This record gives sequence, structure tokens and C-alpha cells, in this order.
Amino acid sequence: MQNEALRLVRVFHDMNQTTLAERMQISKSYLSEIESGKKQVTLELLQKYAEIFGMPLSSLIFFAEQVEGGAREKLRTSIAGKVIKMLNWMAAKDAV
Repeated sequence: MQNEALRLVRVFHDMNQTTLAERMQISKSYLSEIESGKKQVTLELLQKYAEIFGMPLSSLIFFAEQVEGGAREKLRTSIAGKVIKMLNWMAAKDAV
């Protein structure tokens, strides 16, 4: 469910697919397919996500693994924002 983690990161940062697709230099339809799980995301695109949202690639991958952990959808979406805030905090600490 890496696709869901990527969607949640985008939504948390209040960015629409069109804007993100432009910043990633891909089509909106390709981004939509990635976020819906129809296409696999490449390591290169994961790195772009990390750069755009100011978080380490490892944190993005960790978040995706946590989303895949089998938690129920309601629980997953209710804590997603808190996890992203924690990851942003961790990223800020790493930058110091």
C-alpha cells in the first residue's frame, strides 16, 4: 500500500494531483495511477516525493511500510497525519 502512503503524504500537505504532477514532471494521469495502485512507483519518483515534501526518503518508505502493516483503514487514516508530523519533525532534527 505504498500508493496509499504517497496519497496521504500529498493530501496532508494540501497539494492536489495536478500541482504535484507538475512539480514531479510527470502527467497527472500517471500520478493518479501511482496513487491508485495501478502503476508501481520507481525509486526515482519516491526520491522526488521526498524532496518535494521535505522528508528523507527513508522516512517516506518507513511510513509506507507502516500503512502496509495491516491496520484497519479507519485507524490508518486517523493516525496518518500524526505519523507524517512525526516524520517531518524527525526530518527537521536530521537537518540540524
